[in-house]
Amino acid sequence: MNRIDVHHHLIPSAYRERLAARGIAEAGGRELPDWSPEGSLGVMNRAGIATAILSISTPGTAFLTDAAEAAGLARDLNDETASLVAAHPDRFGFFATLPLPDIDAAAAEACRALDDLDADGVVLLANARGTYLGEAGQEQLFSALDERSATVFIHPADLPAPAVTGIPPFATDFLLDTTRAAYLLVSNGIRRRYPNIRFILSHAGGFVPYASHRMAVAIAGESGRSPLDVLDDFSSFYFDTALSASPAALPSLLAFAEPRHVLFGSDWPFAPEAAVQYFAAGLDNYTAGDAVLGHRIERENALALFPRLGTTAPIPAPAFPDRIRGAATRTAMRAITRLIATS
Repeated sequence: MNRIDVHHHLIPSAYRERLAARGIAEAGGRELPDWSPEGSLGVMNRAGIATAILSISTPGTAFLTDAAEAAGLARDLNDETASLVAAHPDRFGFFATLPLPDIDAAAAEACRALDDLDADGVVLLANARGTYLGEAGQEQLFSALDERSATVFIHPADLPAPAVTGIPPFATDFLLDTTRAAYLLVSNGIRRRYPNIRFILSHAGGFVPYASHRMAVAIAGESGRSPLDVLDDFSSFYFDTALSASPAALPSLLAFAEPRHVLFGSDWPFAPEAAVQYFAAGLDNYTAGDAVLGHRIERENALALFPRLGTTAPIPAPAFPDRIRGAATRTAMRAITRLIATS
């Protein structure tokens, strides 16, 4: 019961109703799953998660084209989530939703959420209605976040292009979306001009670790910078392991990222519990011979971003039925992971 999960979503009923009123019943090509605080706590108990940092997933508020309506929804979501965290301060934190692409409103809500609601950071979609993080004109928002040494969780959204029939966006497009945002944040100098912002890239950074040298050469050729300096910018991001703790992805991520910048993530409830357990088992298997590395990824690295979580009382062990269910699931998933790794 020691993991800190930085990629854990909530879907409040009022938010689900707002989406339904606009004919939105899915995100990333996947039907919106059921969610409740009790459901989150149950999965957390069975997966050994002490604390989950909650966030609203795509589409955030970007499905609303009226700026005032989007700003109002962001305020409501943040107030509701802050109340949930106040009721369970040891088990939940939250990343505040911002009403992008309206930069003025987003900056104002970031200040309110961080200063008044004690949000643990903010969640920003890689693109909001086709406007990407890192594009020109976003200085007001980044300045406010830098002044507060904010943690920024970057979550992918649908690409600003038609989906390809037969390929659900969450499976491939989300990885490209995150990579595009990371590229712009580095190539346009945001990463360097605002060094106090801690950016977390979802899903092991999309394609960033794998394609980092290729992207560094491209940026260096355009800017005249050293490719090594560009690589330093890319590796200074934080990366979560949501849906990415596999024997194929982890070696690339850990070879590239700064050792203390890899964080545990589950992606529940968009990732069903079986997937949460599968990738948690994959991480366990990969770090079985290096307990220090495993503990850093599961907890210690996150405590550097969220030190308040290090002062909370120990989380009690889950109830016996939850322990049995969780252990059985993890055992099965470890066996599957080993089979895949050796096949």
